[in-house]
Amino acid sequence: MTHPYAVDLNCDLGESFGAYSLGHDEAILPFVTSANIACGYHAGDPAVMKRTVRLALQHQVAIGAHPGLPDLVGFGRRDMAISAEEAYDMTVYQLGALAAFVRAEGGTLHHVKPHGALYNMAALNPALAEAIAEAVYRVQPEACFYGLAGSALISAGRKLGLATAQEVFADRTYQPNGTLTPRRQPDALITDSATAIAQVVRMVKEGRVRALSGEDVIMQADTICLHGDGPHALEFAQQIRVRLEQEGIAVRPYSQPTTA
Repeated sequence: MTHPYAVDLNCDLGESFGAYSLGHDEAILPFVTSANIACGYHAGDPAVMKRTVRLALQHQVAIGAHPGLPDLVGFGRRDMAISAEEAYDMTVYQLGALAAFVRAEGGTLHHVKPHGALYNMAALNPALAEAIAEAVYRVQPEACFYGLAGSALISAGRKLGLATAQEVFADRTYQPNGTLTPRRQPDALITDSATAIAQVVRMVKEGRVRALSGEDVIMQADTICLHGDGPHALEFAQQIRVRLEQEGIAVRPYSQPTTA
């Protein structure tokens, strides 16, 4: 059966660290198609990385590296004044670490998606975006580059010839310029699952999202981010997977469309 619509469901995983356990990794994996695994800077550690890679392989979920800022205390969500060269270096370092675990377990690295503040900074800053994309190109050029839909990340990946996936968010609100509402604002998160699911279905089928200002923003949805650390993350993952399939939307890992 040919589906007129298809989308990838990705989730940030492997965010436990040492004695601290975070998220619902094993429970949520059956409902997603791609996993973004923390690489030890904003979260994760070698043991967690290995365990999460193994879990993803067991569930036949596409594996991605999720490099972030070196900020465990702030979970990588606080802006840092970094240069493009520093962004390149920290991406190469983290990507290399996760790729080694994937290779050691007999898997293939499917994609790379920056995390948190690094993602948001690079979405607006072409120099940072190009540095991160360059790191991916040099270390794992066959990997897909995930970035905020319509952002500098997507432009940077395309400029280098990387496969790119435009990412949208189920549980975040949007600004009129297509960026995410900053987390520090009270209306940044969507906590009602019905509202979030309706937003996702519209983004996939209509290519639009309603900004907080009330206006529609054009938005291509190749992959949808689900956050795995929320209090209702598992329930939401189940609900959104079922609803997408009910809407006739195929759910599968992102694959770059081929051109004739």
